[in-house]
Amino acid sequence: MTAKPITLHELPADLHRDRLPQHVAVIMDGNGRWAKNQGLPRIMGHRRGVDTLKDMLRCCKDWGIGALTAYAFSTENWGRPLEEVDFLMTLFERVLRQELREMMEEDVQIQFIGNLSALPHSLQQEITRSVEETRHNKGTQFRVATNYGGRQEILEACRAIATQVQQGHLTPDQIDEAIFERHLYTAGTCDPDLLIRTSGEMRISNFLLWQVAYAEIYVTNALWPDFDRSEFHRALSAYQARDRRFGKLSSARS
Repeated sequence: MTAKPITLHELPADLHRDRLPQHVAVIMDGNGRWAKNQGLPRIMGHRRGVDTLKDMLRCCKDWGIGALTAYAFSTENWGRPLEEVDFLMTLFERVLRQELREMMEEDVQIQFIGNLSALPHSLQQEITRSVEETRHNKGTQFRVATNYGGRQEILEACRAIATQVQQGHLTPDQIDEAIFERHLYTAGTCDPDLLIRTSGEMRISNFLLWQVAYAEIYVTNALWPDFDRSEFHRALSAYQARDRRFGKLSSARS
């Protein structure tokens, strides 16, 4: 009898469904280095990175992970060469336009977090269209951090709350975590349980600074275009091996 081929379309048998993260965030690093290693222009790394992200989104659906947040473009990324920035903006717009039908078929709800007003107008239009079209979808919640900076997000929340205090709608002693979170880009969503960073860099890079306070962090040397389902499997295995104490003692030591 021939052995049954291993498939990663279904949840791997060694992972426990009831211990999967509800929300995974990913810092997609290494597109440029991947392209350089292949002797290709940097833009080819970004194109390949889009394919990797699409497969990870499908993997979250296949394996029962409800939310995925991807760091697509940071506030600091404007400092990259102009031709690369222009290519990324065009790539974002084209991908949204081409993938909307498939997102609808797969019941994906897409959202964007960040200062979207600084993006090209045509891209803003595609973002608005994709968010509106998928608003009522009940499948995987897919959040794309675009022109996003964690410090900027916190400052904007502080300014909004300060304005409410100044106008007499709020007193300082009423400000708590719940009120603060309602003024973040991610208002109404659960915090990430697992933060994945590719390419071996040991930094958070201004990503979800408030939200990852108790996320488990997993760093892999794999460059983002090489982050396939096997790599995701390893990340989830590492996550399930962690003892998530949230500042308390583990049950074994209590």
